Amino acid sequence: MNSTSKHTVNFLINCNFLSLNLLPEEYDTATRGHRRNSPARALAEGIYRILRHKPPGKKTHTHLIYKLEFPPEDAKNEPQEALNIEREGSFLIQIKNPDQHHQQGGGFGGLQNKRRAAFPAHLQGKFGKLRYSPADPPDFLNYEGCEFLLISASDDIDEELGLELKTELEEGAADGSCSDLVRTFGETASTKPLLKGTWV
Repeated sequence: MNSTSKHTVNFLINCNFLSLNLLPEEYDTATRGHRRNSPARALAEGIYRILRHKPPGKKTHTHLIYKLEFPPEDAKNEPQEALNIEREGSFLIQIKNPDQHHQQGGGFGGLQNKRRAAFPAHLQGKFGKLRYSPADPPDFLNYEGCEFLLISASDDIDEELGLELKTELEEGAADGSCSDLVRTFGETASTKPLLKGTWV
């Protein structure tokens, strides 16, 4: 790996709005009758980084890499295995140009025009005439309506990128007794998949 750079992206999350969307919901529809959405369940928690990567002889691209902290490695991991969530992984991340319109017959149509991101000129200019651009800078992700594409790259970050991603637990920055999700949302969502690695 020739060059990498870490960026911190500040995501603004309205926790009250998010908490409400984690709760079960019951409602009636004219065509399908009474409907019920089950409550959300916390599945996994970890750390991530967005890196710029310039391999020899190739174009610069960006990776979204992650490593799970919860559930612990010694837990069962049944929900994670059922959904093919590895303990660590790497994805190429590409930002979709909101000014490029969907062409008939193929490709991802994306959001309606009025819901697409409105990037400032300095970010929009990074696309040129391209349909996708690396997430460099990751500030793209701060804009509502930002659409991105994740392409699976590897489940071994060290082998692929030559670096070891350490969790807060491994670095001693957290005590491991409670996850950030539990601290933030309390018992709004079921935590068994997160803490015990089991569905129920």
